[in-house]
Amino acid sequence: MSSLRRQFQATLCSLLALAALAGAASAQQTGPVTGLPMPRFVSVGAAPVNVRVGPGTNYDIAWVFVRPNVPVEIVQEFDTWRKIRDVDGAEGWVHQSLVVGARTALVTPWAAEGTTALLGDESSDAPVRAWLSPGMMVRLESCTGSYCAVALDHTDAEGHSRSYAGYVAQNAIWGAYEGEVFD
Repeated sequence: MSSLRRQFQATLCSLLALAALAGAASAQQTGPVTGLPMPRFVSVGAAPVNVRVGPGTNYDIAWVFVRPNVPVEIVQEFDTWRKIRDVDGAEGWVHQSLVVGARTALVTPWAAEGTTALLGDESSDAPVRAWLSPGMMVRLESCTGSYCAVALDHTDAEGHSRSYAGYVAQNAIWGAYEGEVFD
């Protein structure tokens, strides 16, 4: 009986250890400085923004963002510096003051051509309000896990400006994670 009990206890301990590992693997990491989720999407706050090869002004500049509001991912934190990743996968460091929590996204940046529907509602059957080209930047208002409410201002070749708002399939943008929900 004691042999059976030891075997039961060993099996139970193994199952508990596996459950703990599975829970740890599924838990999202948090930044050691901010306690915020990592990775996470933010936007470049202004332009120009120097992206450095290390966390400090004594490190060389790797590249410069010349356009404001570009979406980036924060993948690491060190003191007041954030390691970011851009849509192409390039990584570098920026000061925390140069990124903002306001969310933006790029429409199908992986596509060379084609268009994405800006819908009037969170449904593939909703009327199309506009067709968005690859690489267009939109402001993210919220995401449901399937669709994101977005807005954008667009100036055409003749200089006419229009504002648009609607919904885009969440898998058609870079700036929100698959299944991510926020408002």
